[in-house]
Amino acid sequence: MTRTRATTIGFMAVLLWALLALFTVGSAPTPPLLLNTLCFGIGGSVGLIWAWVTGSFSQMRQVPLRVYTFGAVGLFAYHLLYFTALRLAPAAEAGLIAYLWPLLIVVFSGLLPSERLRTGHVIGAVLGFSGAALIITGGGTGLSGDYFAGYLLALLAAFTWAAYSVLSRLVGTAPTASVAVFCLATSALSLPLHLMFEETVFPATALGWASIVGLGIGPVGLAFYVWDIGCKQGDIQLLGTSSYAAPLLSTLALIVAGFSAPSMTLLWAALLITGGALIAARASFLSN
Repeated sequence: MTRTRATTIGFMAVLLWALLALFTVGSAPTPPLLLNTLCFGIGGSVGLIWAWVTGSFSQMRQVPLRVYTFGAVGLFAYHLLYFTALRLAPAAEAGLIAYLWPLLIVVFSGLLPSERLRTGHVIGAVLGFSGAALIITGGGTGLSGDYFAGYLLALLAAFTWAAYSVLSRLVGTAPTASVAVFCLATSALSLPLHLMFEETVFPATALGWASIVGLGIGPVGLAFYVWDIGCKQGDIQLLGTSSYAAPLLSTLALIVAGFSAPSMTLLWAALLITGGALIAARASFLSN
């Protein structure tokens, strides 16, 4: 597979992740750990079908346990943080903060062998974090205590997913189908924790169940398999910077669906985060 084709396949995940916030909001009031259990159970099933179609079962048996542990912990931690953040804070604002991960991928990738961090990457990071700070401080009027916990968790989610994506390059020998095991392990880990710490609350409407199924098939299912291909075989810096289509599309989807209202703070934050991504993207193109 060529580097360009792998990058294009990886970008399919960005389009799917643009629906992550919308489906997460639609799945309310299902608590985060239960949502992890259900969605990753579906996502893991998608992976088993992927393995069957590609004939990857024999390769999956050769993957070291440390790789499966790495993948399961990464998926579990990120989505627990993300789902909880969107339960504790406004979806569009928390989603934008969480979508700092593409820029963080570019910055972190500069630490990889054969990759180079340029000045444009640093400037882009500063602009992106300025956009996040604008949201957290409520447009410069001071810290918003009501939603601060949600915003903080969204920021931690961004760091978690960026670190997971970049470090996956270091375990590049694992077949993409092994992501199915990551998903099923995440589901299995989430269930007992849910039973210990959460009240079981299922969606009360067909829309809620459709949102959970949609999460499991798309943003928490197929997206991981195509992203894995992109990160391991594609241009990781270009993939990270082009991922900034996701926060804009995600925010627009929430507004169109009526889950979020447009505001100047949201607009300026989106412009800062996107502007930072464009500067970082230019730096990536110059380094290629």
